[in-house]
Amino acid sequence: MPRVYLSPSLQNYNLFINGGTEEEYLNLITDAMEPYLFASGIEFTRNEPEMPLSQLIIDVNTGDYDVFFSMHTTTAPPFITGKLQGAEVLYYSKNPYGNELAQAVAKNIKSLYPTPEKVKAIPSATQKELIQTMPPAVVVALGYNDNIGDAQWIKDNIRYLGRELSRSLADYFGIAFVEPEED
Repeated sequence: MPRVYLSPSLQNYNLFINGGTEEEYLNLITDAMEPYLFASGIEFTRNEPEMPLSQLIIDVNTGDYDVFFSMHTTTAPPFITGKLQGAEVLYYSKNPYGNELAQAVAKNIKSLYPTPEKVKAIPSATQKELIQTMPPAVVVALGYNDNIGDAQWIKDNIRYLGRELSRSLADYFGIAFVEPEED
């Protein structure tokens, strides 16, 4: 059974332009992922909101995980606040498995995002979460929290993002994606 370490944002200081925090909304999306992961047979562990990044990396590296899956939003530089849009899926440039996972995530986010060509998988060699964790890893930046369109899209699509991010993990592991039974 595949095992994933889920890491919704620990950043309660990153504010959405239309209210709320990055930590709040990324945890809601992770909550939405759980039924899909259970139904698809994917085991997972979640970070603790008060956990520093250094402890999170230790937890990932001392656990038995097949994937590290981090979720965030992005903020544009001050001189272009609110002008950038799009989702980025970062992976460690030297890890082909991270690239494979990033491609699956980007493909499934494109199915939801209003401008699919603004969703990209991007190699990185600087993100601590990517270069210091042992399993293949991605950092999924779902959009710009300072752009009203992206911020509202994230808020309006919590359940759907949870489903498509879970589908991405099933695709990566080569297992059937299963919709949870309705109560």
